[in-house]
Amino acid sequence: MQLICNYKTLILSIILVSPAALAESPFSITYTHQLEEPGNLEIATKSVMGKPGDSRFLGTALEFEYGVKAWWTTEVYLEGQTTRADRTLFTGYRWENRFRVLPREHWINPVLYLEFENINGANRSLLEVVDNDGKDDLLSPNSEARAEKKRELEAKLILSSYVKGWTIAENFIAEKNVRHAPFEFGYAVGISRPLALAARPQRCNLCPENFQAGVEMYGGLGTHASFGLRETSHYVAPTVAWTLANGTRLSVSPGFGITDSSARFLLRFGVAYEIDQFGRMARRTFGGKS
Repeated sequence: MQLICNYKTLILSIILVSPAALAESPFSITYTHQLEEPGNLEIATKSVMGKPGDSRFLGTALEFEYGVKAWWTTEVYLEGQTTRADRTLFTGYRWENRFRVLPREHWINPVLYLEFENINGANRSLLEVVDNDGKDDLLSPNSEARAEKKRELEAKLILSSYVKGWTIAENFIAEKNVRHAPFEFGYAVGISRPLALAARPQRCNLCPENFQAGVEMYGGLGTHASFGLRETSHYVAPTVAWTLANGTRLSVSPGFGITDSSARFLLRFGVAYEIDQFGRMARRTFGGKS
């Protein structure tokens, strides 16, 4: 009974808490050096729609991001997809960790990213593009694609800068199946800026500083045996994010394939909500500590 009461108290606290302001970039693929504030929990969805052949698909990743330390953010993704005239299925999970190398702001801020992913070949979340990933990988029926198991380790070097209100970020990606296959490489770069730098004292939905706009480019770079741009996919994607007064962030990014291997068009969109000091509330509710 005590556990049920504590659970109800925690849920009520989540509903009533004032959400923290979301200062993240509007990018769908590219990471910046911005980490989650210690103790804060962000719950988000990242979705992508495409139609590489005759069937349209929707891939979605449900994200739980938690600030463990000022220099360490951890995330768990639960992923699934649905394809028209096919089936809907759960496609796996990922566990991601980002570590800030330098404690203070610098001209270039490096972050190390490590991830374990346990997904199958039917995954359509498309959170990164590596090797020769392209439109052909999106054409297999779900019943066949789900039989392919992908247990992979992924690392990224994230470099990010703030320059006169502009956010500039570069990611280099290396991925390796834990059982077989070569090292696979990819990249993502982006630049963004809020429509206004000075925030107003009052809360509002349509203030210019609540909107961020930018553009990102991402794609594959082959493997260690055939590193380069040959027969790889690349996308250019303008992106916009809108943070409401209650802390909810909405984002949309149409992506355009610029090579023959790319899907012609991908529409990415997402919703995120941050719970300020979730860790402290959980400890106080279940552990009786402040």
